[in-house]
Amino acid sequence: MSETAVDPETVEHVAELARVDLTPDERERFAAQFAEILDSFAALDEVPAVEAEPDLVNVLRTDEVREGLSQADALGNAPATENGYFEGPPVG
Repeated sequence: MSETAVDPETVEHVAELARVDLTPDERERFAAQFAEILDSFAALDEVPAVEAEPDLVNVLRTDEVREGLSQADALGNAPATENGYFEGPPVG
């Protein structure tokens, strides 16, 4: 992969979805950093697969019923709600 694998426009699009404001310099820097991350993942593709099956052990605890949040408490910090639900930005 190269630094062009993730362009600054893609970084800006993801930043808008995450509601994060980035400067042009930050977009360029993040695009380069994302390209490095993708290169690291590509290197993992070269690691041979291991055939051994690990021993599985149940480490989960038993579920306990507890009091949950009220709808008002759950929506209290939401930037936008609609008809009692979280409202998010349009995806597209």
